[in-house]
Amino acid sequence: MTEERRGNKSSAKWITTLEFADLQPNQMFHRQLGGTEKKIQNTIRNKHILFRKDWTVFQSGKKIIRISADDYYKLYINGRFVGQGPASGYHFHYFYNEYDITPFLHPGKNIIAVHTYYQGLINRVWVSGDNRHGLWLEVVEDGKITVSSDESFRVAEHSGFTSAGITGYDTQYLERYDASAEETGFEAPDFDDSRWGNAVINPHDDHQLFEQPSQTVVSEEIEPVDIRRTDDGLFVDFGGTFVGSVTCRATGKKGDEIALFCGQELNEDGKVRYHLRACCDYQEFFKLSGKTLDTLQQFDYKSFRYAELKFSPDIQVDEKSVKLIARHYPFSLKAKCLARNSAEKSVWDLCVRSLHYGVQEVIQDCMGREKGYYLGDGCYSLLTFCLLTKDYTLMEKFFDDFLRTSFINRGLMTCANCSMMQEIAEYPLIMFTTLLEYLVITGNRDFVRVRFDAFADILDFYRKEYAEADGLLNNLDKWCVVDWPKQSQDGYDVDVSELKVCTTKHNVINAYYIGAIKCLNRTAAIIGHEPYADIGPLEKSFFKAFYDPEKKLFRDSAVSTHISLPGNIFAWWFEILPDEETRKNIAAMAMERRLDRCCFFIGFPMLCSLLRDGYEKEMHQLLTDDRAWLNMIREGATTTFENWRKDGKWNTSLFHLTLTYGAAFLTPWPVKQIFSFSGNKTETIG
Repeated sequence: MTEERRGNKSSAKWITTLEFADLQPNQMFHRQLGGTEKKIQNTIRNKHILFRKDWTVFQSGKKIIRISADDYYKLYINGRFVGQGPASGYHFHYFYNEYDITPFLHPGKNIIAVHTYYQGLINRVWVSGDNRHGLWLEVVEDGKITVSSDESFRVAEHSGFTSAGITGYDTQYLERYDASAEETGFEAPDFDDSRWGNAVINPHDDHQLFEQPSQTVVSEEIEPVDIRRTDDGLFVDFGGTFVGSVTCRATGKKGDEIALFCGQELNEDGKVRYHLRACCDYQEFFKLSGKTLDTLQQFDYKSFRYAELKFSPDIQVDEKSVKLIARHYPFSLKAKCLARNSAEKSVWDLCVRSLHYGVQEVIQDCMGREKGYYLGDGCYSLLTFCLLTKDYTLMEKFFDDFLRTSFINRGLMTCANCSMMQEIAEYPLIMFTTLLEYLVITGNRDFVRVRFDAFADILDFYRKEYAEADGLLNNLDKWCVVDWPKQSQDGYDVDVSELKVCTTKHNVINAYYIGAIKCLNRTAAIIGHEPYADIGPLEKSFFKAFYDPEKKLFRDSAVSTHISLPGNIFAWWFEILPDEETRKNIAAMAMERRLDRCCFFIGFPMLCSLLRDGYEKEMHQLLTDDRAWLNMIREGATTTFENWRKDGKWNTSLFHLTLTYGAAFLTPWPVKQIFSFSGNKTETIG
């Protein structure tokens, strides 16, 4: 929110190719149910574009490079890989990265080589399909800019990367890499780029650049734990699920091809299941040049554990060269583990490993099917990541990234920094709990003060657009997810189908709304602001609409008598309770129905409420329930699933970060202080 803009202080230009320089930017943004979506002209897709520039270094001293690209770049100096990025952003707040390149340089001639990528698909990964492609960089030596991106840069399209299909939810192009392409080895200092053209300054550029506040991802070579010959090639097991790509070296005749199959699990016959449960088909290709030891280069990443390389007997693959190049956000475990037994320690290890190897430039949900930067899911997994690392940089960036989506809708969008338009009603309201968590844990009042009005505006929007005479929300033109998948909603008796307005005044969205106001009131008190609103009248309306005084529990909606977990857990979490008996009844319901009747969005507040209200023993029982995290482990998980079971939904991701929140309850954090809205506690259940 207070970052310094860079682009207008630099002589560097956004450079691209003639093809892109002729294109006007596309308008990508609209409400999901707003009826304003238009046909987007995004016929240019899957472009791998290379840039090179040489310059002479005369003096010693520190030298840095600032660099950005749309959609993405990989940077090499003198043939050595330096880094990749940036984290995706909107053109009006686009990120650049800064690296100290002193160790990569030598006196005399030096070479910058950059592999940029424009995908062109409408998805959750990047703001792509918008016709914006380009590279921006500057080299600073001893405080002076000595290299700036301009027309002197050489440019060419990499002909070695062609499509092997699209996988996921239009998430990525599978790659067919041809090692015989003229551009192979473009990053090497002695590569001949004399046949390349010159870059073009993009006349339509409208990026506004800001330094990325978070770190760039790091790369890690993973050796196989098992590699063996098969009848038609090689089988490789990397010992656990990672995020990254495969590399190897091979020799064969020009045009010979190795088929590469990757997956997270094996079929019953022991073959790699490359048709993933999560709607991804990981079949790619490596075409040989006929030279000795071609190296497989892959640009994009996948989530996998196993690989099969299938090739003819004439092809020779160097088995020692087969590796997985894992990529992830820098991770340093600094949290104390409070596991009481081996079962809890196994849950801890699973969640910690998942966050270590799963978090990318942002906190994603699934690193395969969607690669989505989700607001609701991210609140829980990001909190856990920060508790484990004691680093809150990604959380601060998370708040700002999602607050910036208000330019599309004041009530915010579900996914940030992408061209996929989706709106889920509860997600912005969950973020109020995360803001309060951040404030109590870090004590950073100044950060919160700067953003307080933006959070208040979200609630203003919800009240203005959706509140009825009694103050409760209804008829939201946003999808209410309740919990995911549908079978985890405990029979919630409200039609909350996606892509339709829910016309039933129902419990969950109003519990979240009241909870968000309570969180903002608590936040205001800590930073010295006036309360946002008086919550009393809203609570009375909530009781009148949803409370069953005979059963002393809450109904799902104003027109239903059905009583479910989601209809009660959120009221318990935010202490929207008429008496202590109701509190006890909901706690008893939680222990009776347990985690297998819920998943992402009910499980976290259930555990929070148990811990806050003195049911610590019961909370630990749920953490080691054999139908929750332990069931994942029993089914062979090395990373958290998208559900408690592999077959728990029709498209289960076997590397999904939301359920890593189990680790949050096995390390110290002030749950009671954060989520005590009334100060009342209960005795232990039976």
